[in-house]
Amino acid sequence: MSTKSEREYERRRYEKWQERQTKARAARRHRQRIVAGGVVAALVLATGVAAALALTNDDPAASPTASDTPAANSAQVPDPSLAEGRTWTGDIALSQGALGIELDGAAAPQAVANFVSLAGEGYFDSTKCHRLTEEGIFVLQCGDPTALGTADPTTGGTGGPGYTWGPIENAPSDDVYPAGTIAMARTSNDGSSMGSQFFLVYEDSPIPADTAGGYTVFGHITSGMDVLQAIADAGTVEGTQVPVSDVIIEGVNIQ
Repeated sequence: MSTKSEREYERRRYEKWQERQTKARAARRHRQRIVAGGVVAALVLATGVAAALALTNDDPAASPTASDTPAANSAQVPDPSLAEGRTWTGDIALSQGALGIELDGAAAPQAVANFVSLAGEGYFDSTKCHRLTEEGIFVLQCGDPTALGTADPTTGGTGGPGYTWGPIENAPSDDVYPAGTIAMARTSNDGSSMGSQFFLVYEDSPIPADTAGGYTVFGHITSGMDVLQAIADAGTVEGTQVPVSDVIIEGVNIQ
């Protein structure tokens, strides 16, 4: 049976281990955000309307037209088995209010594993949802680590976690993304360019698939659509796709 001093020793050792883990996660996030600047993200509709639903990571189970290109820096991409076959629930706390969310690990295991892993590291905390589209498609785009709450309000759209992945998972066969959809953004015609950026659909949006396929749908909003709609109703800074008021992700909680 352990003595009191032995139990105290084990407790201190466990606390030190936790402290090292916390520091390691913080260092990893810092490195990722430094590397992030190179991933350019702009979604271009087949109609020629530039809709900026920028980049990041994805995996198998895609639409028939999805790219089979291997993921870049795949060693850093979270393993899809982390999310396979599971439904995850949680919320995205925005500065304007909270969005309840549900993530489908069965339909999009790579996307969900990626999102859950990044959220658990605090990757999205204090980042800005940098783009709001109001014509053709109706989405709020988030997940760029370089679009910080204190950054120039016109910046955002080029950052990622330092890796990209593909191919596309769970793209709708009819090219329609219903209100409440949560999907991964990517660059045009590149099914392996997903990373951390994602978009929230506030009104049914037909988005024609390009040569790479559609966009990975990995979840949906279960509550707080009024919050998202209010952000959309407020509009954008004139001549830009920047929300008129900063939309900051205060935290993402996933269970």
